[in-house]
Amino acid sequence: MAIEEQVTERIKEIAAATEDTIVADRRYFHAHPELSGKEVSTAGTICARLARMGIPYERVAKTGVIATIKGTADDAYDAEGNPKRRIALRADIDALPVLERTGLPYESENSGVMHACGHDCHIAMMLGSARILMQMRDQIHGEVRIIFQPAEEISIGSRMMIRAGALDGVDGVFGMHIWSEIEAGKISAEPGQRMAHTDWFRVDIDGQSAHGSMPHKGVDAVVVAAELVVALQVLVSRDISPFEPLVVTVGEVHGGEARNIMAGSAYLTGTVRTWSEKTRAAMPDRLKHLIDRSAGAFGATAKLTYEAGNAGLANDEESAYRAQASVKKLFGDDALCDYEGTLAGEDFSEYLARVPGAFVFLGCRNPHIDAVHAQHSCYYRVDESTLVKGAMLYTQYAIDFLNE
Repeated sequence: MAIEEQVTERIKEIAAATEDTIVADRRYFHAHPELSGKEVSTAGTICARLARMGIPYERVAKTGVIATIKGTADDAYDAEGNPKRRIALRADIDALPVLERTGLPYESENSGVMHACGHDCHIAMMLGSARILMQMRDQIHGEVRIIFQPAEEISIGSRMMIRAGALDGVDGVFGMHIWSEIEAGKISAEPGQRMAHTDWFRVDIDGQSAHGSMPHKGVDAVVVAAELVVALQVLVSRDISPFEPLVVTVGEVHGGEARNIMAGSAYLTGTVRTWSEKTRAAMPDRLKHLIDRSAGAFGATAKLTYEAGNAGLANDEESAYRAQASVKKLFGDDALCDYEGTLAGEDFSEYLARVPGAFVFLGCRNPHIDAVHAQHSCYYRVDESTLVKGAMLYTQYAIDFLNE
């Protein structure tokens, strides 16, 4: 058996022995979710797990963790102690402000907060990979840096970790997302753009309050807000070519203080997701034009605050093909699937803007266990049999990268 095949078989053997721990970790983190920037207990538990494995780590960016696994292969380090190569693996750790309704025995114990996007799975898979890598240091020709990143859901965590040195001295980066649109166990690892540009907006509306029985005496900010929710979809249906992907989502609408008072102010917030740079650049002006005209028609004024989020996520071609090769070694050619990409956003794009790398989708969809609900749903659940595959793929990619 060739050395490469021996390495893959060893990954499989160790992974099989640690699968139960990976699932148990996932369930623990699922039951104890924490919001973006508040992942104090989550980070503490991660550190405790790393310490038990004898893996050195550093706490950064308040709730972020960077761990280091040093290879013991003969060529892992030069005479000055510099690694031959260094690969970074990343897992995000934050949860969402969602009230869970799955009814699972390990349902969130933090009411109104839920791991509804699979970040609990990412933590568990990464810890599983760390366990495997620690038992295979003799096959690590360099250094593995493991990034446990906070605040992905609010699009600032990767920048915080980069400022803290997460990419210093790194030659490549690899990430993964468990994904509800792909069949459990299938993996998408195509090159090129995979996720959208994601920006944020808020609209503050000023009308004039009045008694609810005298609507003609005021300007109803709630009515204006309702109109804007509908009007913003004109950007998608009439303002932009149907060949150009665009999604405008209003996620919050707030207005009014009492049921018998016509609201004098209101606000709404949302996201704009675009595929091309050209459309992204046009959006702030288009939103402002539409909002100003719509509010003015009701005698109100509206202020738009537009915030650039993360650029679209695009895989480096060489890194994507390396990921595909790693998948084939572990699971065979049939494990790879074609997936067109998504208008969802990911702040992993910030790493890819600085270091070559790849981000893959690991399918978790299984109708037989009701694992069919979209990311961010209060009913979101996953096929846990895929978790060990994620841990194996992190490991195989890291070893393959460092072996080149």
